[in-house]
Amino acid sequence: MNRRTLLGAGISLATVSTLALPARADTLDTIKSRKKLMVAIDLGSPPFGQTDAQMQPTGSDVETAKLLAADWGMPLEIVQVTSPNRVPFLLTGKADMVIASFSVTEERQKVIDFSRPYGVIQIVVAAKKGTDIKDYAALAGKRVGTTRGSSNDKEFTSLNTGAQIVRYDDDATLVTALVSGQVDIMATSPQIMATANTRAGGDPFEVKLVIKTNPYAIGIRKGDTALKAALDQWIAANLENGKLREIYKKYNGVALPEQMPA
Repeated sequence: MNRRTLLGAGISLATVSTLALPARADTLDTIKSRKKLMVAIDLGSPPFGQTDAQMQPTGSDVETAKLLAADWGMPLEIVQVTSPNRVPFLLTGKADMVIASFSVTEERQKVIDFSRPYGVIQIVVAAKKGTDIKDYAALAGKRVGTTRGSSNDKEFTSLNTGAQIVRYDDDATLVTALVSGQVDIMATSPQIMATANTRAGGDPFEVKLVIKTNPYAIGIRKGDTALKAALDQWIAANLENGKLREIYKKYNGVALPEQMPA
C-alpha cells in the first residue's frame, strides 16, 4: 500500500500500527496485508442497501462503504448478508466489518463491538392512512409484518401487543408483502415505509406509533481496538466534512441530527 492517508482522517500507517493489540493480530492488520476491504452489507434493505435496475449494489450503506474503501485506498468487496446473519458472518470472519443499518443494542454489544454511530433509525408501527391505530392495544389480534432478526422485530416483539407477528427474511420481501396486501401493518423504519409507498400507490402508509429511535454504527469483532479507533476517527472526520451527512440525506430524504449520539 502506498503512503497516502489510510483513513481519510489524518491517520498514517505507522500511527495505526501502534494501535494494534500485541497479543492478537487486529483485523486492521489483516485488511492492510490483504489490500482489500471486505464489508458485509444487506442488499435487501432499501434505502440502506439494494440493487438498481442494472443489478448493481446501491443505497446509503453501499455508498458509505465505498467512501470508506476509497479513503483507505483499496478496493471494496461487498459480502451480501441479511438481518439474521449479520452477526454470524462477522464472527466467522466472512467479512471485516458490517455496514448494514446495524442498530447498537445492549444484546449485540455482548458479542460484538461497534464504531461510533454514523446514522440513526427509528422503529415505528406504520399502516395505511385510513387505519386507526392510536395505541399498542389496537394491534391485538392483527397481523403485523417485520423483518426477521432485526431490531424492529426484537423491539416490537418485546412489547407483547398480542399482535400476530409475520416475519420476513429481509426488508425487500417485507415491502413486497405490504404492497401485495399480505399484511397491512408493519413494525419497521420510516425508510422502509417510504419504499413501500413508492410501490403501493393509492392509500399511502404512514407512521402510527414511534417505538424507539436507535443510532446505528459499523459492527466489528470484539478485541479489534485498532480497527475501532480508525473507524471512529474516519466517521468523525466525514461527519465533520459533511460527506456522511450528504449520503444519509440523499437516500433517506431527511437530515441527520446536528448532534449525533456518542
